Amino acid sequence: MTSQTEKYAAFKALHEAEGAFVMPNPWDAGSAKMLANLGFGALATTSAGLAFSLGKRDSAAALTRGEVLENARAIVEATDLPVSADLENGFGDLPEDCVKTVRLAAATGLAGGSIEDATGRSDDPIYAFEPAVERVRAAAEAVRDLPFLLTARAENFLWGRPDLDDTIRRLQAFERAGADVLYAPGLPDLDAIKTVCDAVSRPVNVVMGLSGPVFSVDALSRAGVRRVSVGGSFARAALGALRQAAEEVLNKGTFTYSRSALPDTEAARLTADRR
Repeated sequence: MTSQTEKYAAFKALHEAEGAFVMPNPWDAGSAKMLANLGFGALATTSAGLAFSLGKRDSAAALTRGEVLENARAIVEATDLPVSADLENGFGDLPEDCVKTVRLAAATGLAGGSIEDATGRSDDPIYAFEPAVERVRAAAEAVRDLPFLLTARAENFLWGRPDLDDTIRRLQAFERAGADVLYAPGLPDLDAIKTVCDAVSRPVNVVMGLSGPVFSVDALSRAGVRRVSVGGSFARAALGALRQAAEEVLNKGTFTYSRSALPDTEAARLTADRR
């Protein structure tokens, strides 16, 4: 098995290479093995994909810290690839909550993880500026000497607050607070993405596959992006195929979906340990 330190070094090197790399989001050990066998160089967990698999909503209130870290550990142990985790808002409002979460995350063998500035409360969705920065600063200090790459997320655009200036202000402050990677999900277009990348000096993550426009890896690279994730969209793609197959059987009584299904031998090969 590759050590956590080796995984961290490989993960860091991906961020330092030219152009953008894609870090897809498996939701369990089997999907992690499949993505590793297909040739990706790093993986990330997905709170949405995990929630779907547990029959829950995607929210910090629905998923516990324990559930998220148990899922992360299963994905970490499934492959030798570096794995970064979606750690929600640190599962609490206080900087101390973020510290506890990132330390526990590092103890699972993760090579990184993200802390967001969303509160999880619809009536007050984004932490005020200073508390948001202090939460990132505390998390960064907690993993300073650990093989753990910290991503800080500014969530304005996911919560109906399309304020690019405030988003950049937050990302710049997160960078100064010690975040290794910066992330503002939901940016509306390539111009906004390029503006964010130009405004900071740390690697920027962009998520593709959500609602709204999608751009190629080449286009994102030219805009300055270093890392591309897919959030829960791979899990939703799998669920879409499942629904299509189920509705065919239920409504038509036919089974033609099986013609496009992955053959058993191929599924077994792609979800086996890499040799």
